[in-house]
Amino acid sequence: MTSPFRKTLIAGVAGLSLAGTVAACAPGSQAPSGTAAPSGTSSAAGGSSSTPAAPSSAGGGSYKDGSYSADGTYTSPNGTETVGVQLTLSGGTVSAVDITVHPSNPNTRKFQGEFKDGIAAQVVGKKLDEINVSKVAGSSLTSGGFNQAVESIKAQAR
Repeated sequence: MTSPFRKTLIAGVAGLSLAGTVAACAPGSQAPSGTAAPSGTSSAAGGSSSTPAAPSSAGGGSYKDGSYSADGTYTSPNGTETVGVQLTLSGGTVSAVDITVHPSNPNTRKFQGEFKDGIAAQVVGKKLDEINVSKVAGSSLTSGGFNQAVESIKAQAR
């Protein structure tokens, strides 16, 4: 037989867990400082598939035209998540973006999918050095993995 105190305790813990998950995915929320995941790694497809051209000046760096890929990681309430990013550069400007979702659970699938649907409007047509997204289509945590992948792509494209 379960005591009323135990039922209350279990309900309270479950409520806090749910509240934390919802708050972390809410618009305007950000991961607590110190929760950044390790730096991004190149994708399994060789890191970059580039057709080098003349370098272009883009603010703080010079980047070769081509398509570049990298994975970025971030921490969500469900643990470490990964998002794949492919950017096509032309004249130091992003001309195309593609996201490969790597969902570990239904919440990740939902938020990475919304991020994928909204990211082009945020980055296509911008200089590579100007890109630093914080929230896209209601997904704030996926942005951390995206920004990490962009930093890896910058290094590849130099």
